[in-house]
Amino acid sequence: MAMTIHVDIVSAEASIYAGLAEYVIVPGEMGEVGIHPRHAPMLTRIKPGSVRIKKPQEDTEDLIFVSGGILEVQPHVVTILSDTAVRGADLDEARALEAKQRAEEAMKNRTSAMEYAQAEAELAMAVAQLQAIEKLRRRKA
Repeated sequence: MAMTIHVDIVSAEASIYAGLAEYVIVPGEMGEVGIHPRHAPMLTRIKPGSVRIKKPQEDTEDLIFVSGGILEVQPHVVTILSDTAVRGADLDEARALEAKQRAEEAMKNRTSAMEYAQAEAELAMAVAQLQAIEKLRRRKA
């Protein structure tokens, strides 16, 4: 049996995932972070994107979209805290495209730096959701 690490992914509303994994790949601010059992302790921010979880004795990875947040790594436990976390299968492409268009329009019609920054963050989240949906499509094909 392969070595495993316990993974908890929690959003503001609920616990999205709690279980064992062979490894976890998280969208860190400076690039993807691969975490295996006995990883060195770490605390960092994450950006919107896909968390990939390789469960023991399964060939595919589970995909969970997070809107950003905090990653805490201990040698035997990985905790991800995010405002929003959605299982990959539950992502809605039409809603993500709509959000992307609204954010792009808001960036064009900005009236203050604060509105522009908010629109930019919304655009990043919508694009990350669309990328997660595309990853799921490639797996199924």
